[in-house]
Amino acid sequence: MNTRIYIYKRYERFWHWSQALLIIVMMITGFEVHGSYTLLGFGRAVDLHTLAAWSLLVLWAFTIFWQFTTGEWRQYLPSLKNVLAMVRYYTIGIFSNAPHPFRKSAVQKHNPLQRLAYLALLALISPLIWISGLLYLFHGSWASLGLDTHLSLEAVAIAHTAGAFMIATFFVAHVYLTTTGHTVFAHIKAMITGWEEIGEHQEKAGKAAR
Repeated sequence: MNTRIYIYKRYERFWHWSQALLIIVMMITGFEVHGSYTLLGFGRAVDLHTLAAWSLLVLWAFTIFWQFTTGEWRQYLPSLKNVLAMVRYYTIGIFSNAPHPFRKSAVQKHNPLQRLAYLALLALISPLIWISGLLYLFHGSWASLGLDTHLSLEAVAIAHTAGAFMIATFFVAHVYLTTTGHTVFAHIKAMITGWEEIGEHQEKAGKAAR
């Protein structure tokens, strides 16, 4: 028997899917700007990429405000507790039908490994891609800011491309992990409806962790 609990709030679901759409648009247009293929045309790809980037920054501004006013920022505080158990589960246990070692709840939505991954995203990957992207966008203002003597457009472009590949890797890994619930689409369904189904073995895992 599974227990249904309400985990993902309405704004949280809106933010998640809006961010996913914008990141997909930025990956498609960004790699076209990079010259990997031709789909929309260079000029249109640049315009759409820039629009998506500014839209994502606005979305993040609202989301940061929401996180701090609701206390949801605590969901992302890193913890090393049970990290090894999660690593064993994803590398071995999941293939032998072992019980999931983590129980989701409204106040604990992310397992320890996810928290570390989000920390890496927020502390390393996001600053790399945003700073390099803004520098690239405002390349024409480098001289007036005195940056042209310290930076090269090629180095900034390489840094931005490296960040893009990191985001793409994170995105693929994230999509794969959504299929590791008790059914293939269980986690995706939860992010649409807000309701997560918790199995009996996860109940036991949650009690053991507490």
